[in-house]
Amino acid sequence: MPEEHVLVVPADLIASIGHLEGFEVDVDRFLVPILASDQLSYRPRAAMESDPSFKQLIPYVVMQWTNPEDGLVRVFTYTRGGGSGETRLHAKRSIGVGGHISREDADGDEDPYVTGMRRELDEEVTILCDYTDDREGLLYDPSNEVGQVHLGVIHRFTLEHPHVTSNEPELAEGEFLTIAELRESYDRLETWSQLCLDALFSDES
Repeated sequence: MPEEHVLVVPADLIASIGHLEGFEVDVDRFLVPILASDQLSYRPRAAMESDPSFKQLIPYVVMQWTNPEDGLVRVFTYTRGGGSGETRLHAKRSIGVGGHISREDADGDEDPYVTGMRRELDEEVTILCDYTDDREGLLYDPSNEVGQVHLGVIHRFTLEHPHVTSNEPELAEGEFLTIAELRESYDRLETWSQLCLDALFSDES
């Protein structure tokens, strides 16, 4: 198999727009000039995993559903397996689904970002209900090796029903949990999921 080439953003480009760290709600301020830039490129994924001068652009989709019986929001969560994905996150719980934008996603006429997000979602989960898609923020966490080389684009999918199933063994133990249940296992969540939980559900119990 040829090595995957993934979409990356120069760190200097991001810095030229403004300081970005943690969860940033002003998505368009950063993402519009990033996606319009001629500095975007597709580079070998293995090399990019240890080169913080580039940030790999990652759609990260959080799926939620409100149970009409008790009015409580529930979020899809799973345990990361040890397959072909990011091994440094193995056995961590996550509330985000998504992955890299690959060079092949630019082959068609559509936006490579949108194409890549849809491809990653279709590979990882099956959603058998209607939903709305809101782009909620950008996420950059330089506190660990994984975070230093990735820039997350956070999408919130609000589902009509909790009809989501995992398509890959790397997404194990998929289920919908309340915000309170997720907070009880907060220490088990990967860092991005912790930051999303804090930013997206601060008013939920």
